[in-house]
Amino acid sequence: MDRADFYRRWSSLHGGTEVTGIVRGWLFLSYSLVKPLAILRITPNFVSLTGLIFGIALWRNAFTWLGLVFLALSLLADGVDGTLAIISGKDSIRGAIWDSVIDRITEVFWALTFYQLGAHMEIVFIAWLLASTQEYARARMGGLKLREVGVVTLAERPVRASLLAIALVAFQLQLDFVEPIAMVWLFMQAWSFISVLRFAYLRMSKPSDKEKA
Repeated sequence: MDRADFYRRWSSLHGGTEVTGIVRGWLFLSYSLVKPLAILRITPNFVSLTGLIFGIALWRNAFTWLGLVFLALSLLADGVDGTLAIISGKDSIRGAIWDSVIDRITEVFWALTFYQLGAHMEIVFIAWLLASTQEYARARMGGLKLREVGVVTLAERPVRASLLAIALVAFQLQLDFVEPIAMVWLFMQAWSFISVLRFAYLRMSKPSDKEKA
């Protein structure tokens, strides 16, 4: 599959989203990264699994600078497994479910890392629960045929990873910022959760074309 075909397929799988700007830049990068993996016949599920392994490695190395490396690798694996699935012609509902489950488990270790760095368990747990429920709601929306990308919230997965990265750096620099960063995550995640629920409610309340007729 060449790059133009990949862009078209990605757009069709994401509700006709235009491949421009930052999105196009990321897709160009991910396409370039995974093209060799497709040639080597590495499966998207394997890449997803490596994301989980990197997440566990992050948790085990939370107190070292290696934690940042493993966090970046974990996020990268999640970002390119979908691209690999499209390029290799293996995008499927089963693969999407596998990817989603792996992502949720990986974020358990992200949350545990936050806790290890010094954030209160209650704050981390509630923020993680909101994030997981938000992603579950999106999955259910997909099952109800609401396949558009929908609302882009304040606390998408890359943002959650960025907040954790800031906490990792703060810990290494012996700055007492981990707890405030966890609080920021909690508030952003709560707002994001409400935004997704509101989007789902408005879409489900909108009359279909059949009902209008």
